[in-house]
Amino acid sequence: MSDGHDEDHATDGPDGGAGHPHHEPHREAFAHDPIGHTSVHAGMSVGELVEQYGHAGIGAAAVHDAADVYTEMLADEECTVFLSLAGAMVPTGMRRVVSDLIRDGHVDALVTTGANLTHDAIEAIGGKHHHGSDGQEGKTTREHDEQLRDEEVDRIYNVYLPQEHFAAFESHLREEVFPVLDEEGTVTIERLCAELGRANGEVNEREGIDEDAGVAAAAYECDVPIYCPAVQDSVLGLQAWMYSQTAAFSLDALKDMTPLTDLAFDAERAGCLLVGGGVPKNFTLQTMLVTPGAYDYAVQITMDSPSTGGLSGATLDEARSWGKLNEDARNVTVQGDATVFLPLLVAAAYERLDE
Repeated sequence: MSDGHDEDHATDGPDGGAGHPHHEPHREAFAHDPIGHTSVHAGMSVGELVEQYGHAGIGAAAVHDAADVYTEMLADEECTVFLSLAGAMVPTGMRRVVSDLIRDGHVDALVTTGANLTHDAIEAIGGKHHHGSDGQEGKTTREHDEQLRDEEVDRIYNVYLPQEHFAAFESHLREEVFPVLDEEGTVTIERLCAELGRANGEVNEREGIDEDAGVAAAAYECDVPIYCPAVQDSVLGLQAWMYSQTAAFSLDALKDMTPLTDLAFDAERAGCLLVGGGVPKNFTLQTMLVTPGAYDYAVQITMDSPSTGGLSGATLDEARSWGKLNEDARNVTVQGDATVFLPLLVAAAYERLDE
């Protein structure tokens, strides 16, 4: 006889009623690591804030992990560090961050755009970029830009640059840079960048310019090579081409491949910080395809999506499939605006290195 309770088959469910027996599932992909909550307070440092990001998820977790990898990259005395710099980083206010990294010994090679070098030189010789409007207030964007054109002002989103600064830059190249190279005939782009850095520094000091001499000057002072694989795609490249029409001066882009590859080949370990995408990113990563090794550390900051198949948004894990990263390389991608996240990562890394 039964008293109505089948103790062998019925158990209390989560609601107190009958249910299935409870069992722990077999989990291989899951680890017990509960999300916490970021805590902020007045007076906290950047490093403390980034440490708090480690309790959170999504982008905050990526920033925290990127700071870990970048700090380890910089702290590794055997690591050769490549910095790839694309986008409008110099005209939008990131110039000093990059030049300080170079002067502090945290960059062994810089790969960047001719545009960044152009704007860097403009500030080195006394020009300034200015806060402006993105054209979304009042007039239509078209009317806004037509007015700027009439006033001879160029716009980079919400940054303005008077066009007379380009005229000063052209004179700087023709008086201080190109004549020296003209005596050498055909030179590498790296040689052009070095001479630009020398001239920027000398004019900056001679003229008593308040603004720092900048990225190219810092690289020249610290013997850090600058590679600019798409220099033609800039005012710097355009002026170099124009000058070459009536002079012996010319550029040999392929010759840059040898010293850059040698640097990667000789590296005990290698790391890269990729700011933005484009040609600088690929040029930096592809260098490892002709060496026995690959990158051991990699951090990238990008706003592009990997789903389009484009290089700028491609994940670093995708780069591993090409052999550009080692199988056990530490790598993190931060999805967002580099003008926000580059200073954040650098400041957090500096704070940790000083501990």
